[in-house]
Amino acid sequence: MERALKLILASQSPRRKELLALAGYPFETVSADIDETFDPKRTAEENVMEISTRKAAASLELVADPASAVILSADTTVVLDGRPLGKPVDDADAMAMLSSLQGRSHEVLTGFTVRNGERSITGYARTVVVFEAMPVAEIRRYIDTQQPFDKAGSYGIQDPILACYVRGIEGCYYNVVGLPVSKVCEALRQFLPCHA
Repeated sequence: MERALKLILASQSPRRKELLALAGYPFETVSADIDETFDPKRTAEENVMEISTRKAAASLELVADPASAVILSADTTVVLDGRPLGKPVDDADAMAMLSSLQGRSHEVLTGFTVRNGERSITGYARTVVVFEAMPVAEIRRYIDTQQPFDKAGSYGIQDPILACYVRGIEGCYYNVVGLPVSKVCEALRQFLPCHA
């Protein structure tokens, strides 16, 4: 008899949990600590895919029955003028990042990996986001909410205050939140029956 596969999300991010729930698959979560430093010799796209691949491999080692686990991992970054913007380290860093994004467009990239045993699918999604110019007082008010501090580029597109300054996006909205749901579901269907 064929063993039932179980979906494991390699993240404790509440946003990724909410987005994966949209797909209708039951899932559990694990979280592996890995080095998420970008390799300057790689493109941003290559880096987010490589980090997601390493997250999947590290997470597979944490599950009790690896053969029955389908691991989903992801890594998101904001890219401005070819430069990746990670999570801010303090208020000044968040202010610098948010100020640099005002009144212009940037990219949000998410690399993802779906893996069962030695079989895996890795890909990425790109979304272009354009901000209106936020007054400095509004940037400070947003930073005071503490919402920027666990997010690449110092912002969440869904956050109050910040959401009022998103002029437009080109691509997948969910990708900006942290998981490109349609692309991930396409990959998951190669491993698991549809539940949605």
